[in-house]
Amino acid sequence: MLLECFAVAPPGIEETTARELRALDVDRITADSGGVSFQGTLAQLGDANLRLRTASRVLVRVARFRARTFFELERHAGKVEWARWMVSGTRPEFDVTSRKSKLYHEKGIAQRLAAAIEPGPDDAPTQLFVVRVVRDEFTLSIDSSGELLHRRGYRLESAKAPMRETLGAAMLLAAGWRGQAPLLDPMCGSGTLPIEAALIARRIAPGLRRGFAFERWPAFDAAAWRDVRGRAEAEVLPRSPVRITGSDRDAGAVAAALENAARAGVADDVEFREAALSAATADAGPGLLVSNPPYGVRVGEERGLRDLYATLGKLVTQRLIGWSVALLTANPRLDAATGLDWREVFRTSNGGIPVRLIVHPPIFGDPANGLQIGATP
Repeated sequence: MLLECFAVAPPGIEETTARELRALDVDRITADSGGVSFQGTLAQLGDANLRLRTASRVLVRVARFRARTFFELERHAGKVEWARWMVSGTRPEFDVTSRKSKLYHEKGIAQRLAAAIEPGPDDAPTQLFVVRVVRDEFTLSIDSSGELLHRRGYRLESAKAPMRETLGAAMLLAAGWRGQAPLLDPMCGSGTLPIEAALIARRIAPGLRRGFAFERWPAFDAAAWRDVRGRAEAEVLPRSPVRITGSDRDAGAVAAALENAARAGVADDVEFREAALSAATADAGPGLLVSNPPYGVRVGEERGLRDLYATLGKLVTQRLIGWSVALLTANPRLDAATGLDWREVFRTSNGGIPVRLIVHPPIFGDPANGLQIGATP
């Protein structure tokens, strides 16, 4: 039986997530605001959780109904097949959002839904349900992921302002990098971008080192899940086919990056160095420089960062001949300080700050079909 699923993704990242899902051969893929809907079997749902690099969680639609009073809500809640999704003794949790609806009290909605289920004890495993109410139309979904999917299990050490792993992967995939050329992040912080690049280059599914909520569902098929994981494990390459380098002037950040890479199982695939941006080095092109530099959004920061961005531009034009660049930035004036021409790929947010992924050279062909490293206008 096909399940109606929804892969949650940050605004601006949906098309990248949709391309990932197309590679998984699921049905009826539709990118929408906040994620991508698709249909798949329980095994394909597991595969999506295991392999998606850019989604934050995967939901399964449980019920849709219309309710304008608590009486109507209670009646519909009583018809939901809760036992299909929760084993006895599980404790439900509800994430409720209501907009433009008669029932606007979100805590009250959660209480009415919880009343339709025999709850487990306070120390029982929990199961999250996501409830969205828009103009009195309820959509009830169950979370199949458990912990958010950006929690790969490797990042315990963080430098300042760490980037989520899902956003780092989205930068790489949206820029078209698939491990086909060397990669350098000269401001790598705790190593998210180089580590995500190593996982991509070695074809390591990001969820191989963690568990998921659907493994506790009554319909969970352990044998089928072993097959899904086994296929993913069989695809892993023994080493990265390209050189991946990260550098940072902060010794503490480099130490954290080394620890994170070791936990991710890619310590031998990434070279981390302590070095200022001006001292960053790389092999002869073509290759990809990718980074998440400081944004300069606070008052007084922009002037101090102009030199940093100018140095980045000189690094590309003087020492990284034939290399392409992908940056996550928030300030067009700082982008201009590089002296490079840019093309915007997507817009999203990072830590609540509006940002955009920009690439150089400005003409790549279609990043969705693979970045043409070293292409010229």
